[in-house]
Amino acid sequence: MIACLGRTVHGTDANSTPDDDVSTISQLLDLQGSIENGGITGVAGKDFGGLYSAKPLAVIKPSGSEDIARVVKAALRTSHLTVAARGNGHSINGQAMADGGLVIDMRSTEENHFKLLTIDGSPYIDVSGGALWEDVLKRCISRFSLAPRSWTDYLSLTVGGTLSNAGVSGQAFRYGPQTSNVTELEVVTGKGEVTVCSETQNSELFFGALGGLGQFSIITRARVKLQPAPDMVRWIRLVYSEFEEFTRDAEFLVTQEEGELFDYVEGFVFSNSDDPINGWPSVPLDPDHEFNPTHIPQPAGSVLYCLEVALHYSHSDHHSNIETAVSRLIERLGFVRRLKFEVNVSYMEFILRVKQVEEHAKANGIWDSPHPWLNIFVSKSSIVDFDRTVFKKMLKDGVGGPMLIYPLLRSKWDDRTSVVLPEGEIFYIVALLRFVPKGPSVEKLVAQNHEIVKLCNNEGLDFKLYLPHYQSKEDWKRHFGYQWSRFVERKLSFDPMAILAPGQQIFKRTHINLNQHSQL
Repeated sequence: MIACLGRTVHGTDANSTPDDDVSTISQLLDLQGSIENGGITGVAGKDFGGLYSAKPLAVIKPSGSEDIARVVKAALRTSHLTVAARGNGHSINGQAMADGGLVIDMRSTEENHFKLLTIDGSPYIDVSGGALWEDVLKRCISRFSLAPRSWTDYLSLTVGGTLSNAGVSGQAFRYGPQTSNVTELEVVTGKGEVTVCSETQNSELFFGALGGLGQFSIITRARVKLQPAPDMVRWIRLVYSEFEEFTRDAEFLVTQEEGELFDYVEGFVFSNSDDPINGWPSVPLDPDHEFNPTHIPQPAGSVLYCLEVALHYSHSDHHSNIETAVSRLIERLGFVRRLKFEVNVSYMEFILRVKQVEEHAKANGIWDSPHPWLNIFVSKSSIVDFDRTVFKKMLKDGVGGPMLIYPLLRSKWDDRTSVVLPEGEIFYIVALLRFVPKGPSVEKLVAQNHEIVKLCNNEGLDFKLYLPHYQSKEDWKRHFGYQWSRFVERKLSFDPMAILAPGQQIFKRTHINLNQHSQL
């Protein structure tokens, strides 16, 4: 069977068509799911970034983990085939593509797992790796009045996709990233083995898969920690003119004792101008609220800063108690007192806040435009220099979308996972979320991203790319640093022929077991 598959994918029959090949592969693999012809114009040949394209041989829509295992085992016995798991296609630099390989559409498995469990008195939910976090949220709240503790800002992402990176939002300072909020995974390894793993069972695979960029396995199920879902959220934005005051207050808020914390802390940089996308109008939370620039302290610089916080509450909480709690939390902060914006929204509306941005962008025709985004973790020791050289100079006019910046705590992350972080307890995530029309400006902004990374290297800043993308082995080694050897060892153990996630461009496919392969 494998020999036949190898002949098929090499196209030895000059008279065969792509549809013929797909039909033959489908019969040979004996899948319970379905298989479709690939193609550079198909959905699996592109991603949200819009910067890269690829032509997969075929797109697999598996019925479950056994189908995925069959596909991986079949690829193992060829000399060249690779396999990429695709969630909702939200990668930026082609990470979920497999040029000439097999792309597994994980969305076809979204309904496979959804089960509430109580373990030692605490609630958990088993969900499919192909489920969208947005659907997990809605189902958990509507059925159980429970919700996961840690989120991403945008929720039309798959569970397996975010867990393969980290999963970060404004709750991460308190609960850690999403990778710190799962206790068990079911995965399919690069050997085609369906394996259940946790901290105590196959632990090296468990921690390797979390933040592992899809290099060791495909996540098919995750057990996620839950907590009671609040009813409402007080959503607040506070404006600062000085970066040092902004970072001091942000760090103060994320390091307070439990009971003295907001439930969410983020922040962003915006242009000190009336630009509707990059400037003052981007700050107010309500269309009826106005940003009055006469309240900005003088002299102010080219950019300003906004601290964004949120406090959960229930319908039964008295209004005065909410006001007291908010006042106590912000009374020591040094924001511009007359540039404070706040609204009360439902918890669901708050968690799905970026959905409105998506709908607006789609209506304006920019959602499907290229997105040359850049995400970086920068240490506390380097963040002032980053602000001085990047925000205040290179990006002073904005990026055509949000420029997020907020602190995270290293102690909330598990260093046994594959995620790499800068040094120090406090570090910042910086996210440059550009929305640009197609054309020469895209190449210019990609070049600017490279310039920012080059500047960070030349200035000796302590940083790591989040959702990293490199094209050379030396750059990947530099990225992982002292953790590179562990990453390679995990690759040797769980995907020795480098079948999985070829779009990351970390390891090259080989038909020789990597334990004997000189490329490493």
